[in-house]
Amino acid sequence: MIEAKALPPLSAIRVFDAAARTGNFTLAASELGMTQAAVSYQIKILEERVGGALFHRLPRGVELSATGAVFAEKVDEALTTISDAYAEAQGKTHGTLAISAWFTFASNFLAYRLGRFQLEHPSLSVRVEINEDPTDFRATGVDVAILGGSGAWPGLIAHRLFPIEYTPMVSPRLVDAVGGLESYADLFKLPILAPGYQWWDRWFEKAGIPEDQRPQQTTSQFSPQVVEANSAIAGEGVALLMPSLFSEALARGDLIQPFSLTCREEDKAYWLVYPESHRNSPKVKAFRTWLLAETKTGE
Repeated sequence: MIEAKALPPLSAIRVFDAAARTGNFTLAASELGMTQAAVSYQIKILEERVGGALFHRLPRGVELSATGAVFAEKVDEALTTISDAYAEAQGKTHGTLAISAWFTFASNFLAYRLGRFQLEHPSLSVRVEINEDPTDFRATGVDVAILGGSGAWPGLIAHRLFPIEYTPMVSPRLVDAVGGLESYADLFKLPILAPGYQWWDRWFEKAGIPEDQRPQQTTSQFSPQVVEANSAIAGEGVALLMPSLFSEALARGDLIQPFSLTCREEDKAYWLVYPESHRNSPKVKAFRTWLLAETKTGE
């Protein structure tokens, strides 16, 4: 005879998940439409079943114990699996897909394309959050993220989108104003935007321009690429940008790429990432299929 699985009260599990995410019984109660006392009672029942404390009670809020932290991670994975299985059984993608992305990728890649994704999946709404740092998926409720780096993030599945490859770009009006750019050295007829940025050194080196002929280096301002791109479009100078992120500006003629020479960060790329527990989520699978097709990698 097959024995039934030993399970804790599922109502208590739902309460525990909310309390673990919010770090506060009162906030968990508000989210679930319960009283704070009811949340405390459900947590007490669960702790009695587990045989130990899942939270440390603090003056303001609560903090997961070591046992609670491990349990919370497993509970999150289990609830995600159940939610995904339910959606798959219904044969549809639904709800909200939360995407975390770097600013330039969100504004210069996703913004021009997400409409097509939503036409393909009308029952699925999309929320894009700007975040330059690795994402805490459980705490933020983000489903997928777009990150730049090596692709090695513990506990995350990563799909390579495209390499980090860059080259000078400039307004065609500015090029006409100086009579054209025939050689790499002709760039110095124009202002160089963010000359202290390390990418410029690499591009100048690949172009064979001696160090004593390069523009004087200044303190780097690590602002999003789109800031330098907008300055270049306005005719303020030459920016070093990724063609893959500024294809629309190139297609419109707002920017031109005067030289075919590009530099590539060999060990870095843009990646679509998500937790292993999200692997079978219908909405994640739909977005993954669409985005890999858009970037034409299929990886």
